[in-house]
Amino acid sequence: MNILHINAKQESDVIYTNEVIADFLFEHLDEYGDKKEDIHKCLAYVFNPEKGGDIFLCLENKIIVAALVINHTGMEGYIPENILVYIAVHQKNRGKGIGKLLMKEAIKSLRGAIALHVEHDNPAVHLYKKLGFTNKYLEMRLNN
Repeated sequence: MNILHINAKQESDVIYTNEVIADFLFEHLDEYGDKKEDIHKCLAYVFNPEKGGDIFLCLENKIIVAALVINHTGMEGYIPENILVYIAVHQKNRGKGIGKLLMKEAIKSLRGAIALHVEHDNPAVHLYKKLGFTNKYLEMRLNN
């Protein structure tokens, strides 16, 4: 397996288009996923020169087996510089440490703090805690 790092400065091989990445995320995020149009917005943010982010793909024989997407917040100190928006591992490859591998690669490659939102019942909570993430705040949201 190898890891491909994609961002606005390091564009991907043409086979890993936004559509291919969005399809993978939509299929493998399961009940923790978003609508495909929202996934596309997140990916567009990565490639927007005014905003930015990073995509990490874990590949096996050029096939995506896991994907991680980070958006940069443009803030520092009072809000983490990066937000982990999506991480998904193909159902056939779960429990093999691939998510942890992607997380470690992202942590090593990024500058600044990383925030994420995770459902309390998501099994990935254990991975995030092992990697040093802490629960600093309770998120509250008003959807107008």
